[in-house]
Amino acid sequence: MRRVLLLNITYEPMTTVCLHRAVCLVLGFALMLMRTTHSFVHGLTQAVTSLFTVGAIHSGGAPNTVLDIAAGATWVVIVALQIAYLPVLYGAFNRREVLVTMLDSRAGSPAWGPELLARSELVDNVQNLAKLYERWEEWAADVAESHASYPVLLWFRSPHPYRSWVLGLLAVMDAAAMQLATQPLTAPSEARAFLRMGYMCLRDLATVVGITYDHDPKPGDPIQLTEDNYRDAIHHLEHVSWKMQRGEAESWVHFRGWRVNYESLAYRIADAVNAPPALWAGPRRNLPPQLQPPERPPHREPSEEMQRIRKLTEKRRSARESDPAS
Repeated sequence: MRRVLLLNITYEPMTTVCLHRAVCLVLGFALMLMRTTHSFVHGLTQAVTSLFTVGAIHSGGAPNTVLDIAAGATWVVIVALQIAYLPVLYGAFNRREVLVTMLDSRAGSPAWGPELLARSELVDNVQNLAKLYERWEEWAADVAESHASYPVLLWFRSPHPYRSWVLGLLAVMDAAAMQLATQPLTAPSEARAFLRMGYMCLRDLATVVGITYDHDPKPGDPIQLTEDNYRDAIHHLEHVSWKMQRGEAESWVHFRGWRVNYESLAYRIADAVNAPPALWAGPRRNLPPQLQPPERPPHREPSEEMQRIRKLTEKRRSARESDPAS
């Protein structure tokens, strides 16, 4: 039932907009036609047939003929505009979902920031996180522009029930903030630029949907994520040999200073668009409180083989760091 609920509300806003416009047009022309037909029901019937260019019913003489033609022409124009906008909306939706779908293999489903760092460490892909942050910075700028112009896109859901654009953005922002907090000496500069663009994107979208927020939060302001939640994530990273350049308590202070800029925005937008419940993504008013942790593909190799792979990974990394030309 939960899976069906998440999938069935994908394109409801666009359908609702079209229905509202059709109903308003029919009622408006029915009221104008009622002046000569002297019957709201008769005027409504004539308006409906004229609106959809059927023209089966006509009464009232020349004045009503003008109204009949206006009703049919107005609806044709509205339908033409709707059809013209569909490719624009689908193009923006498709650009948004490409990176969200790619994140499935990197951060799980639903996406979770610490899992993104853990999987990058497991497959020796930490050095490529800079490129990921750079692509997501461009993604955030694109979403801020397109979704602020066409707010209905905010409610277009991903095809997969546990994928969500706002969860994906939140996960990558959490990963960037955690890397900056735990590895200040080696974290890529792209992480800072992406975080800035990320919370600017959330602010633009919050303004569109009428969500108020603090324009100048302080690093020491409280956040909903607890230090215990953060400690569990640190242990999750330590389990895959993530290198810590700051202590747990010190890195928490820096992570909280980053997250205070975007946590409340992400939580409220995720609740507004009814995003799937996920770790570090806030509560949902219309969904069960049970959180869905990201699913990691099982490792099929024996434990001895896992240790050997980690040693080889460490050797490759040491060789790469010792040879700047590589």
